[in-house]
Amino acid sequence: MSDDRPHIAANVERFAGFAELYDSYRPRPPTIVVDVLTQLAATPHPAVVDIGCGSGLSTLIWTGRAGELTGVEPSADMRRQAERRARMQGAGARFIDGLSTRTGLPDRCADVVTCSQALHWMEPEGTFAEVARILREGGVFAAYDCDWPPTLNWRAEQAYSACIANARALERKHRFAPEVRRWSKEGHLDRIRQSGHFRYVNEMVLHHVEAGGADRLVGLALSQGEIATLLKHGLSEDEIGITALRESARRVLGDAAVPWYWSYGVRVGVK
Repeated sequence: MSDDRPHIAANVERFAGFAELYDSYRPRPPTIVVDVLTQLAATPHPAVVDIGCGSGLSTLIWTGRAGELTGVEPSADMRRQAERRARMQGAGARFIDGLSTRTGLPDRCADVVTCSQALHWMEPEGTFAEVARILREGGVFAAYDCDWPPTLNWRAEQAYSACIANARALERKHRFAPEVRRWSKEGHLDRIRQSGHFRYVNEMVLHHVEAGGADRLVGLALSQGEIATLLKHGLSEDEIGITALRESARRVLGDAAVPWYWSYGVRVGVK
């Protein structure tokens, strides 16, 4: 599968230029996923490869548990942010430039391959072939995504969803990202199963609790690719709906931090 298709560069560019903001406001995956995948891989300290690792949020939950830890990320500024985070945490992880279809890693080097909040940006056929290549026999692939937004306050959630819907409509109207391509998250499980690379495929739901208030909810919106794209093209926060979201979140949440309940769908394939 060719890696020079226009949508690949467009998908990478979509997340360029706001790595620090992304790292500050996005959720950390639930650490229970480490326990589940370690058990499925049947090895206490697995060699882990996290594909599309972004700023390292999903990679570094394996700190102290993985025997080897590698994040694969094509965005240079995301990799730099991941490296900064790893240094701050004293984590022994490495971050390399690579695509989901061409990681540059050797055959059968991983016990676990993960893909957090990113599989919908990746060409399925080539990605699953590459995952199968770098997994050892009996190794585990896990692609997981959280529901947006988290459950915290229905009025705040409603304001967030309205902002995102407006941003998506503006992006379509202005055709700012015509080459960007995504695949439906709802189809992940069937595509993993139909790839033919995994002898066991299943899905589970995990949950995670963090905390946040009005400022974090706005920051979460600003970390979304469609909103970042609109801002890069010069649209104002008023036009996008960020101002309205900020006002609604402040009115509903004030300065309080409340629990945020995240639900994660985890799709698992065993080679």
